[in-house]
Parts: sequence; C-alpha cells; structure tokens
Amino acid sequence: MPLLRRNKGRKRKTLAFGILIIASWIVGLFWFIDSIPKTPQTPDRKTDAIVVLTGGTLRLEEGLDLLERGLADKLFVSGVHHAVNVEELLRLSRETPSKLDCCITLGYEADNTQGNAMETALWMHEQGFKSMRLITGGYHMPRSLMELQYVLPNTEIILHPVYPDHVKLNDWYLWPGTSLLIIGEYNKTIFIPIRRLLTRLITAKD
Repeated sequence: MPLLRRNKGRKRKTLAFGILIIASWIVGLFWFIDSIPKTPQTPDRKTDAIVVLTGGTLRLEEGLDLLERGLADKLFVSGVHHAVNVEELLRLSRETPSKLDCCITLGYEADNTQGNAMETALWMHEQGFKSMRLITGGYHMPRSLMELQYVLPNTEIILHPVYPDHVKLNDWYLWPGTSLLIIGEYNKTIFIPIRRLLTRLITAKD
C-alpha cells in the first residue's frame, strides 16, 4: 500500500511538472509573438551600416532601397550563396551595378542565424561601425537580435522588419504556414540560452 501511494505521488508530480512546462511554453509563445516588431524603428534615421540577413523575400530589395536613399553609406549582406557576386546581386534586384556596387559587401560564410551574427560582427569591427539597421523578416527578428546583441553588445541596432505576403502575422493561428513558421522560430529562440550554457560547460571542462 505505501508503495502504491508513492507511485501515485510520483505520477501526480510528473503530471504537474508536465503541465507546468506546457503552460510555460504557451505563455512564452505569446510573449514571443508580442515581441515581433510590426514596423521599422525610426525609419528615416541614418546608421553607419545597413545589414541584410538573407533567407527570405523583400529583404535585399529593402536594403538596396534604403542604401540608395542614403540611410547608410555601406550595406552588408550576410549569408550569400558563393556563386553570387555584387554585380549579379544587383542585376537580380534590377538595380544599376555601377551605382551601388562600391558600397556593398557580401558575406559568404554564414549558413544559419548564429553564423549571420558572427559574420556581421566581424565586418562591423573591421569597419569600426557602432550602429546598424538590421533587415530581416519580422518573425525572424527576435532570434536575430538575440544573436547579434550577444556578439555586438555595444552596437546600436535599429530593427527594420519586412513582411512577405505569405506571412500572415495578424490572426497567425488561422494560417497553418505562418503558425508553423512562428512556432519554429520560437523554439529556436528559446534554445539559444540552452546552447550557450552547454557551450560554457563544455568549454569549462576543456
């Protein structure tokens, strides 16, 4: 009988812990959605650089438009495919190569958001820049910002989200594609501190 009671007690504790984890995840998801920027910050403010993280539509077009408008003197595009050069990039974006290619630097090393941050930080340090306008998808902005602030703690980062037509942030729960996109981003974002903790523990052992 005492053993049966102990087993029931363990099951109740396990169930309560599971419910707590699920509830925390749901609360965090809504916090994450609320943290997604809806509009660009200070859209006319000039910064040292404009940084575009590749991987979605409208990002490069927006970056080139802002560069042409004089909101920065340099544009850095992180995560570019190795087969692409500045002239080809401008041609694909229907810009005039001779007009902007002098002001654009392409980063070829990054293949994920953490890599984007490290690649961008190296370029920012090389240029001696202290402020940047970050262009990426709105749903991708919280994770990108977390990664960039970690490697560029003293850099002012102005958020400039873009929203492709297929991403329906309003009533996102009614759109399966957008729901999966946001939940995926949320899960990747909450894993960042876990990844950093594991890295510190492994480094400490070495």
